[in-house]
Amino acid sequence: MKFDRVIWDFNGTLLDDVCCGIESANELLTRHGLPIIKSVDDYHSLFGFPIRDYYQRLGFDFSRLSYEALAHEWVAIYLEKVKTAPLREGVLPLLAAIRAKGIKQTVLSMTEQSMLLHQLSLLGITSCFDEICGLTDIYATSKLALAADWRKRHPLERVLFVGDTVHDAESAAVIGCECLLITGGHESEQSLRAHQASVIHNPDEILSFLR
Repeated sequence: MKFDRVIWDFNGTLLDDVCCGIESANELLTRHGLPIIKSVDDYHSLFGFPIRDYYQRLGFDFSRLSYEALAHEWVAIYLEKVKTAPLREGVLPLLAAIRAKGIKQTVLSMTEQSMLLHQLSLLGITSCFDEICGLTDIYATSKLALAADWRKRHPLERVLFVGDTVHDAESAAVIGCECLLITGGHESEQSLRAHQASVIHNPDEILSFLR
């Protein structure tokens, strides 16, 4: 096999939660009297990491209300809306097919660890993964340190990193591994193609990279 392990991003890659993200942001914006996001294209033009910068692009003024307070408010909204969010089409059989090949699988996510474990449990896919790595807080600043720590613990493994954002490509670069970026997630195809990573359109395409 070409790879020993697939490392997955979670939101937008395994979980189809773009609509939940937009709806949650719009509820937060409405509460605070700010213009809502009107389309997925508008969302793609605004979204990015760190999330603090995304909130500023949405129009929030941190001199009036702290980012930390807004983050807690958003998480409460999102956790209600995401309960009905499905896995992306084709993900479940793909996870099973990769496991059948004897390839290990890890989730490495910007989601806080306990939230991540809870969401994976609700989706019934916790057992698909050998490792589940989330952040220690809800502020979604960066997962580069998480990626670096992962590589220190697994210095020799050949890895394929699969994500849906530019930050996933940056995380893959920290690990020093090949990266696939999947469209239909939280960033536009144009943004993904601006970085040195292969771009795919559906999860099934991943299998051809594992041969």
